[in-house]
Amino acid sequence: MAESSRRLAADELKRELQIRVNCIVEDADYSIEDTDEAMHCLSALKDLKLRATPPPEYLCPLSHQLMKDPVVLASGRTYDRPFIEKWLNEGNRTCPETKEVLPNSDLIPNLLMRKLISLWCNDHGIELPNKDHGVFPESDRHHFNSLLEILSSNHDVPEKIKAAKLVRILTKRFPPLRAFFEGDSVAVTKLLDPLMSGNVNDHPKLQEELITTVMNISLHDANKKLVATNPVVIPLLVESLKFGTLETRSNSAAALCTLSSLESNKCIIMKAGALEPLVKLLDEGPLLAMKDAAAAIVSLGVVKENRSIAVFEGAVKVIMKKITDRILVDELLVLLAMLSSYDKPIEQMVKLDAVSCLLSIIKEDTSDKSKEHCIAILHTLCYNDRTRLQEMWRDESVNGTIANLALNGTTRAKRKAKEIVERIDKYFSGAQTS
Repeated sequence: MAESSRRLAADELKRELQIRVNCIVEDADYSIEDTDEAMHCLSALKDLKLRATPPPEYLCPLSHQLMKDPVVLASGRTYDRPFIEKWLNEGNRTCPETKEVLPNSDLIPNLLMRKLISLWCNDHGIELPNKDHGVFPESDRHHFNSLLEILSSNHDVPEKIKAAKLVRILTKRFPPLRAFFEGDSVAVTKLLDPLMSGNVNDHPKLQEELITTVMNISLHDANKKLVATNPVVIPLLVESLKFGTLETRSNSAAALCTLSSLESNKCIIMKAGALEPLVKLLDEGPLLAMKDAAAAIVSLGVVKENRSIAVFEGAVKVIMKKITDRILVDELLVLLAMLSSYDKPIEQMVKLDAVSCLLSIIKEDTSDKSKEHCIAILHTLCYNDRTRLQEMWRDESVNGTIANLALNGTTRAKRKAKEIVERIDKYFSGAQTS
């Protein structure tokens, strides 16, 4: 499978998995199909990951694993540093492969091989396991530290921008470098030091580089708790989300979304006041920024208390406006379905003519998932507001939209649509179309 096709397949599977998991978590009446599909998605994602087999030259001859720190032995052969060091420390003075006696035990970093492996990992969405800093040559650690020292010192702003740009590029292109911050809260503080004195928005370019770096290093699972619990990080992300450039605001939202995947971080992010600027970015931002904001709100919305805050901050009005204009329909229907779990958002949706909008989406040639979310929201509306049931009845009398979905939709859509049709028949059997 071509790499671009593999990535598209993985993205589609992840979206499907998120939808199915949301159905299982949020709907007490979830179907067996939802659990089967979730398991299928996980299995397919595992298969895709296993297909990403590295070229044999990227594997250490001793460990037969992808090399994290390739070094060249005096024999000219390349090995992963921890394993060849273990070989030499055991008293061996020969090359493991050629068996020739080594004139010295020097280990020279194979920078080209290291770069090739890093690029391959980046292309395949693989992050090398990295539990200690020993996988980094001392020279690399020194260089990275020197960049952080520039950021946390009295250098002028242009120098700090250059250092910040380098750190941002390195943490993007070489995922293993993100582990440099693992377990080192001081390194994170040094990184963000330029934003902690005075107005965080005084130097937009510097702010953009540093916030993007936070987004990069947050992708490393072992960094998530460390980054979020550092007292300076979340407040700076929220401040940047409010007042930064559009690029900075979008990357702040992406960083908050990534960090919120850890359950214990959701409360920290919510208490810092992130939901208000996220809703604002969803309203104002360009498409990519809106996607980042929506994803962050969905992730935070797993905690029910956060949903009420999002509604208070105007999320329902913004979502209805975007859906009516057919912007990010699939993504925003997921969010709207999540929010429609209690009275306040239902009242707002009714005022914003949600029934008509959702019915029109079902009539259009939209995705099955969009139709599932539309009918789930309509199901909630008609069970909480009988006047909405009358509105659906009038549409059914003319178009039969819900009845058609009850016959031709997915299993989940059929079940919800059938219940609405039965409820309409119960209350309006014998009524005549006006």
